[in-house]
Amino acid sequence: MTTRWKEEKAESPQTLKSNAFSFQSPKQNKMSPLPVPEDVALQIASFLQGWRCFYMELHNEKAARATSVVQFVETCSSSVSLEVGEYQKAMQDLHALQFGYQDVQMFLFKPELTVLVNLLGLHYCINWLGVPANCVLKALESRKISERQVCVKWWKLGIWSHGFRMRDELLSRRFTLIDVGLAKQEEVLAVLYRGAIHEVLRVQICVADPSSPSWSCQSAHRRG
Repeated sequence: MTTRWKEEKAESPQTLKSNAFSFQSPKQNKMSPLPVPEDVALQIASFLQGWRCFYMELHNEKAARATSVVQFVETCSSSVSLEVGEYQKAMQDLHALQFGYQDVQMFLFKPELTVLVNLLGLHYCINWLGVPANCVLKALESRKISERQVCVKWWKLGIWSHGFRMRDELLSRRFTLIDVGLAKQEEVLAVLYRGAIHEVLRVQICVADPSSPSWSCQSAHRRG
C-alpha cells in the first residue's frame, strides 16, 4: 500500500502536466454563433412585426369595448347613482366581451373614472373571474383606488304583522373598495348579484359623497 501510494505520488506531477496540455479554456470550447441567412432573418422580422400589429389591434379593440361599458355606466349614473339592473347589464357586457383580469386592471381600475366603474370591475374580478383576494388587493393599492367609497341602498318589502303590512325597510351600506376585496361586504355583493327580486324592491348604487342627492322611496302602512 505504501509503495503504491509513493508511485502514484511520484507520477502525479506528470499526470497533472499531461492534463494541463489537454485542458482547454471555456472560450476555446465555446461555439461561435452560426450566421442567420438573410431570407430567414426577414421572415423572423416579418413575423414579429405581424405579431406586434395583431397585439396592437387586440389592445385597441379591448380599449374600445371598455370605453363602451364605461360610457354606459357614466350615462346611467349621470345623477351620481346607478340602478341595479343597469349595473348587472354592464357586468354581463364585461362577461360577453370576455374581459380578463389584466383588461380590468388596465381599463376599469383607473382613479380618474367614477368609483362605480371601479366597483363594477372589482365585483367582476371576484364573482366572475374568481381572482384571489391578495391579487385584487394589490391591484387596488397599486392603482390608488382602495379607499374610494361607495354607498349601496336597497328597499325590502315590509313584513306582515297582525293583518297589516309594515313600512318598507330601507337598508344602506357605505364602504370602501378595499372592504369588498377583504370580503367584508358579502351581503352587499349578494344584493347586487341578485338584484331587485322577491322581497327586494329596488337597489341603487351611489357615489358615497355627502353632497350627492339622497335617494328616497315612498312607503306607507298598508292594510290587509
